[in-house]
Amino acid sequence: MLDLPFITMPSDIDESLIPGLKPEEYAEEMAIRKAKKAAEGEGKGKPWILGADTIVVLNGKIYGKPEDRNHAKSILLDLQGNTHEVISAIALYNGRKNTIQKKTIFSKVSFSAMSEAEIELYLDKNEWQDAAGAYKIQGFGSCFIESIEGSYSSVIGLPLREFYVMLRGNGYQFGSEFYRVLI
Repeated sequence: MLDLPFITMPSDIDESLIPGLKPEEYAEEMAIRKAKKAAEGEGKGKPWILGADTIVVLNGKIYGKPEDRNHAKSILLDLQGNTHEVISAIALYNGRKNTIQKKTIFSKVSFSAMSEAEIELYLDKNEWQDAAGAYKIQGFGSCFIESIEGSYSSVIGLPLREFYVMLRGNGYQFGSEFYRVLI
């Protein structure tokens, strides 16, 4: 949507929960670790590297990506009929200054109650795979969203407004052919 040239670099970090961290601190730590890992590897020498992490939180419990279909069903059973928080953290590594700037965005999503048949239908669509909270708001999962308070793009997993402001604040010149060649 921002019309930026980019490459994807899987960071392959350990995303296990870290005892003692608040949910937002956990999301921030994961985003920072992803950016640092990429900066040390394939991204070495790149002017900007973005790490991002999104989690779902209900009653203080963090829901990441489900391990399998049964885990996804368990998560959906918890979320349906409730309002949960979506926390997305982004960490922008500036390779020219060797700095990392972070930003955390909080949104609230209200799920409708779901019947067993609706949950099974959703699971059959496989949207739960690789999705925090076992759903994707930009797909069929939107049928079960009653309301959202906050950033839609953040719930998807990348808060575009905040990312744009961060890039601009770090010297990225949108539309510049010079930067298109470097990235």
